[in-house]
Amino acid sequence: QVQLVETGGGWVQAGGSLRLSCAASGGSFGRYVMGWFRQAPGKEREFVAAIASSGGWTYYSDSVKVRFTISRDNAKNTVYLQMNSLKPEDTAVYYCAARSGIYQRARVEDYDYWGQGTQVTVSS
Repeated sequence: QVQLVETGGGWVQAGGSLRLSCAASGGSFGRYVMGWFRQAPGKEREFVAAIASSGGWTYYSDSVKVRFTISRDNAKNTVYLQMNSLKPEDTAVYYCAARSGIYQRARVEDYDYWGQGTQVTVSS
């Protein structure tokens, strides 16, 4: 069983930056593909980015490609999401998720473990 805790959310003006962190415990972090998802009010949870267990590949949604960067430090059991050039439409609760396996996956149902989420608010 893996426990995930996100931190780093907050309020920022459009064009600004934030870095989210997700600390994992209770499992073999280096075995999991890690992903970030987000959910805005009244909308379904959507995929943002994912990274291979070794960090060998990364995968992004079209809406955040170029602006966001996912990375991980397996020695610290932590995955990060660097968010630059933030837009009001990036406002959402951001969730960290983990899945076993080696393939790129972007569906909510493909992930086994979830954090509680952290709020990101971008003002115009």
